[in-house]
Amino acid sequence: MHCKAWLACVLVLGTSAFALADATTNPWGVFKTASQGEPRSIGDYSAGCMQGAHALPLRGKGYQVMHPSRMRYFGHPELIAFVQALGRAVQREKLGVILLGDLSQPRGGRALGGHASHQTGLDIDIWFWHPKRAERAPLASAETESLKARTVVDGKNGVIQPEWKSWVTHVLRLTVADPHVERIFVHPIIKRELCALPADDRAWLHKLRPWHGHDDHFHVRLACPKSSPDCTPQEAVGPGDGCDELDFWFSEAKRAEREKAQKTYQSKVVTSRKWPAQCDAVLASSDAVP
Repeated sequence: MHCKAWLACVLVLGTSAFALADATTNPWGVFKTASQGEPRSIGDYSAGCMQGAHALPLRGKGYQVMHPSRMRYFGHPELIAFVQALGRAVQREKLGVILLGDLSQPRGGRALGGHASHQTGLDIDIWFWHPKRAERAPLASAETESLKARTVVDGKNGVIQPEWKSWVTHVLRLTVADPHVERIFVHPIIKRELCALPADDRAWLHKLRPWHGHDDHFHVRLACPKSSPDCTPQEAVGPGDGCDELDFWFSEAKRAEREKAQKTYQSKVVTSRKWPAQCDAVLASSDAVP
């Protein structure tokens, strides 16, 4: 990806640096229920909130929510519908199950740690790995809290682990097919592996955007809903499959450029981004008890 477009992606993704915040400066994590009102995504993915969020049932056909005690299984109705449709498709295709990481908090907003994005109810993390027993029966509550995502990338050899390559490819294809999906973040090695597909079978790769760390899950981002006029869209994904842009991620000559972009992200997002004024009403709503 060219530097300008890459920076646009950088400025909306998560970082553990947000762990420095607390409830005094970041009140969003204290709420246990959504606010009332018509569902609306407000602001942008890394500086916004969610009015009238819906809770995703913790288990359904083809999926199960992990770490539900974090209270990050809320989202815009379009995100909830997307997850349920993907779960049904995974079950129909006999692919087992998808395990879900974070969606959004009950009112969206910034999480106290781990994510800068996921603020408007339009993002979700989906694990690549799942234990085989999860295909036969739902995981016990204790397991949903204790299990952690596992990498499917063989970093030493720079490939997707062979036992997971088919599953990863199939599930990503199903995800891309949903018209509400704007982009999907994956590890650069995963993108590179899939770029080895025949040229006439790579058109679907244009939504797959490489980013650090996405070796144990992929991050799905939906486009701003038409019913959310205050939602700030991200720059559109460029034309083509993106395979000719991978040099940025693997070239030693571009290491300094990558590191500079990360620092730019931390300074602009971590220290200066604030939710829009419309989110103050979501925070102040008295219809739900924190």
